[in-house]
Amino acid sequence: MDFESWWLLLLPLFFALGWVAARIDIRQLLSESRRLPASYFRGLNFLLNEQPDKAIEAFLEVVKIEKETVELHFALGSLFRRRGEIERAIRMHQAILEREDLGPEQQLLALYELAQDYLKAGLLDRAEECFAKLEGTSYEQQGLRYLLEIYEQEKDWHKAIAASRKMDAITGDSSARDIAHFYCELAAGELLHGRFDEARRYAGEALLVNRKCTRASMLQGDVELAAGDTAAAVEFWKRVEGQNPAYLSLLGDKFLAAYRKLDREAEGVQLLLGYLARYPSLDLLTVAHEAVRDSQGLPAAQALLREELRRTPSLIGLSRLVEGELTAAPAERRSDLELIRGLVQQHTGNLAQYKCERCGFRARQFYWHCPACHRWETTTPRRTEERELAA
Repeated sequence: MDFESWWLLLLPLFFALGWVAARIDIRQLLSESRRLPASYFRGLNFLLNEQPDKAIEAFLEVVKIEKETVELHFALGSLFRRRGEIERAIRMHQAILEREDLGPEQQLLALYELAQDYLKAGLLDRAEECFAKLEGTSYEQQGLRYLLEIYEQEKDWHKAIAASRKMDAITGDSSARDIAHFYCELAAGELLHGRFDEARRYAGEALLVNRKCTRASMLQGDVELAAGDTAAAVEFWKRVEGQNPAYLSLLGDKFLAAYRKLDREAEGVQLLLGYLARYPSLDLLTVAHEAVRDSQGLPAAQALLREELRRTPSLIGLSRLVEGELTAAPAERRSDLELIRGLVQQHTGNLAQYKCERCGFRARQFYWHCPACHRWETTTPRRTEERELAA
């Protein structure tokens, strides 16, 4: 490798320049550190030693001494909110907003933080007012997310629809699924009060937004059933097969009751058996078992259970089979069957639940809106055991 000897003469110069730069940085750091109160460093030490209460008190001393420490005010306000000291957080952020020396971005940040304080405190009206003021600013998107949360809590579905559409315009994403559920909520409310035309209109709006919205088709059937047109209700429910057949499991009881009301129970049983054959489901199996037992007798119903257990083995299905055997078993066999039933039921408690795909929340009841993560249509209409067997 060629090497010019004169480069050696530059090495001392480079070292000298580095030493001077380091001295300047050190002096500046020492000068700035001398201006900071000792309370500031005590607060940092408390934080490092996981003593947040003492750290807060130390930082409050800094705030009293150094009035211009706006960033420290923000940090304390956020810390108060995280610790659940909402009143102190609100006072801190209100004090920041009242300052006349704030820049535009700091004012927006203070308003955004204060809105979160109000939301955490449950003061939804004040939180909504603050978040609404963020429209057209750099915090508009974050504000809209919180506004949507508020509207869902207040069940103000019209505002939720408007906020979702505004969010889509900003992000370029699609909230069609959520908006369809907002329309379904409106339809369900109208149905509850017997306003069938309005319920039909909102369910139709849901399908215009999301044609795959099974809930809207179910609601259309519910509206017709309540209005006295059972045959029309059945036709609406049948549409679910073309949207997402997994949700047919939620309609088994409704189909059976409707066909019985129409004096066409045999046709209804055949419909359920057809669905069960194409889309195996523990919920459909339960309804079909009941229908076959009532129309054809217990032996036929038990034969159906055995056939399904061979095709899709499950402990829940086995538990129902044992229940049926107990009904007709002679006295000498009942103790053994009761023992088997008890052992099986010990393991089926958690297997008969629905589960949210997003947060893992489980419940025996099906929810369109997860109570834990507050997301729409994240709970699958299949019981836990079915999902585990299919995995």
